[in-house]
Amino acid sequence: MARKAGGADQLEAAKQLLKKAKTADELRAAQAIVLPLALGLSLAQTAEAIGRSVGVTCTMRTQFARTLSGEEKAKRGKRALRNRAKASLEREAEILDEVLAQAAVGGIVIVPPLKPLVEAKLGKSMALSTLYQMLARHGWRKLVPDKSHPQSDPLAQEAWKKNFPSGCQQK
Repeated sequence: MARKAGGADQLEAAKQLLKKAKTADELRAAQAIVLPLALGLSLAQTAEAIGRSVGVTCTMRTQFARTLSGEEKAKRGKRALRNRAKASLEREAEILDEVLAQAAVGGIVIVPPLKPLVEAKLGKSMALSTLYQMLARHGWRKLVPDKSHPQSDPLAQEAWKKNFPSGCQQK
């Protein structure tokens, strides 16, 4: 026979968390405490009820007890901040405002030369793709087409379009 679940001193705090839980993880953590104590479920039955493994359920109970006693801080969820973010969204906006002052007036944004400027403001190195994602997050997008070939002749191209043989047109 399995031993009785401990943590009767945590039951009241877990019941309060059940009422005010904002995320599914908070709800499951509270259920991992309340179900064995209030309903007498085993750890395996509790794990099945909350949809987690027995090991994860046991870890949830332990972390809840440690957080309640003040041994460790409550962990933030993955969605509390963007995962592995270089800076907050507000800080990113400030940096882009400083770096893109000329582009806001109507200039062209060329990303590779911006990279060292943004890195200097952040104090961290970053990949070029991260800078592109940052620009996209803050509403910057590609507004002008890529450069044309230096030997291209726009007048000849327009003349070709006007005089294109009608028999070759696609339907």
